[in-house]
Amino acid sequence: MSSTTWIAEELLSNTRRRAGVCWRAVEAQHINSTIKLVDNSEEQDRLEQLLEASKPPYPQECAGLHYLLFTPFRYRPHKRGSRFRRADQIDGVFYASEHPHTALAEKAYYSLLFYAESPDTPLPDNPVQHTLFSVKYRTSKAIDLTEPPLNADEKLWKDPADYTACQHLADEARKANIHLIKSFSVRCPNNGKNISLLSCDAFESKEPQQIQTWHIAVQPEQVVTIKEFPREKLTFSIADFVPQMKLKNPTRITKWSDKT
Repeated sequence: MSSTTWIAEELLSNTRRRAGVCWRAVEAQHINSTIKLVDNSEEQDRLEQLLEASKPPYPQECAGLHYLLFTPFRYRPHKRGSRFRRADQIDGVFYASEHPHTALAEKAYYSLLFYAESPDTPLPDNPVQHTLFSVKYRTSKAIDLTEPPLNADEKLWKDPADYTACQHLADEARKANIHLIKSFSVRCPNNGKNISLLSCDAFESKEPQQIQTWHIAVQPEQVVTIKEFPREKLTFSIADFVPQMKLKNPTRITKWSDKT
């Protein structure tokens, strides 16, 4: 079955209930991005209020949620779009994973991709701190691309660089008022699964549940992720990630690797 046959009505007939916990990794700039600009906590609170007023609005259904949850719904995507979101599309997506290690694999890949596409940008001298947090979700309006019948197009859903089929699917899912898409992670070496929320209505909890601090270092041959406590270390091979990137000039990675 071709992905072009998956229209809103067909997706709606294949919805199911899904509930659980998902994990998302974000760079930890949200913790100290303003504190260094002010002299005390009162000034920081006022600065945060001014900044909040200048930001784009978020959907009404996101009201009352912690900002880490609604932030993906208030900003425009990357100019090339993402797997379930077209370029310049207003509708947001909260990308997360079923397991912390899968979320780290996703973050490690995109950290590497940034430097691969910016060969003149030097690798950071120190690991970058990230916050990994969990949140509960629950919805009766979910579709699962890892199970029949939608897994018939698994090759399309798992394309490492061409998101055309996935974006078409997401467009039809939104027409059917579907709130969640479950899919395989293309980046996770252990075939982990991702949870993509198309609506804030799918959140069961209004704020993060568990929070972990990880440090991510992009090195010439690997991306290293280290958790602060309890101590844990995961390493991802650049050799595994590079074929997924479909770079116009693959020698770029060699170029910046040779400089380090």
